[in-house]
Amino acid sequence: MSARDARPGTDRTRATARRGTAPASPGSPPASGDRLIVGTVPPLVPVTGLLLLLSGLAGALAVVPAYLTVDGQELRQVRGLGSALVALLVPVVQAAVGTTLLRRRVPKFGLAYAGVAGALGVGQLLIEAYRGVSSTSRPGVEVLAGEVVLTSGIEIGAGWVLGVVALLLTVAAAVTGTAAWGRTVMEDRGPLDPVRSSLAGATVLLGVATVICLTVPAADVPDQLRTDPATGMQTVVAQEGPQALLERPGLALLGGLLLAGALLLCSVVVPSLRPRLALVGGLLALTVTVLAAGLGGLEDAASSDGLEWTVAGIGLLALGPAYVLLTLGAWRARRSGG
Repeated sequence: MSARDARPGTDRTRATARRGTAPASPGSPPASGDRLIVGTVPPLVPVTGLLLLLSGLAGALAVVPAYLTVDGQELRQVRGLGSALVALLVPVVQAAVGTTLLRRRVPKFGLAYAGVAGALGVGQLLIEAYRGVSSTSRPGVEVLAGEVVLTSGIEIGAGWVLGVVALLLTVAAAVTGTAAWGRTVMEDRGPLDPVRSSLAGATVLLGVATVICLTVPAADVPDQLRTDPATGMQTVVAQEGPQALLERPGLALLGGLLLAGALLLCSVVVPSLRPRLALVGGLLALTVTVLAAGLGGLEDAASSDGLEWTVAGIGLLALGPAYVLLTLGAWRARRSGG
């Protein structure tokens, strides 16, 4: 075996260094265990970070005021410590990732997060628009802020407005982040290359399972048992429960289809992102979205006497930790690239 063959990756590292000859921007991290190289960071990167930071702040402020007023009943997103932690999960992560982009550190990590979060945010934005604007055109039973309500009359509150602003900022961050992606220099030695196919298979499997679980409400109205006084026979009476993701009309249906499609598309695309930290950023966006949905369903069922946890809700809660483990696995793979 020649000396050149005995040092695998040496020529590749040198070639990578030649491609990333642009001077590192102030605050760029030194090379890590997987020989991370950060070069050119275009001005759109901190712009994307600012949009993500503002989105996180708007989302955090949205939990304070009233969300919606439905038939005179004022609804708030926060009803206790548990609901506050669930409501603040996504905003806190958005603000943290935005801060890293403002500092121009590991830029493709934040850009990948912004792209995935924005893709998922389009569908969520249309669903929120339906809830606050057009749900009264075809009233139905819904679970809003943990309460079972009939959407026959809705008035939007400051919490709903701030939530929509947060989603709009997230989508805008995805647009600027996509524009900055090709101009941003950030490369490594490819420590994930040997396991990318396995990682892709696991991510797609989790994405499909998540879409299946999202098509059924995570918390539903239980059926009732009624006894006929004459015969003593018991019968099961089904009650009208909250509408599923793809059962709502108009904007909500379109939003549900876009959300499901974005989840599947991102599950396919994210494992191919390079370098490794970009893949981690994309997985983080998927992780916090699924975690928030699963924990939200659990909180709704636990805080309301009229709701019970469904199999889909249990599935979402199980998928959240699975995404966490996948993200942590991709993050810790840097040690094997050393």
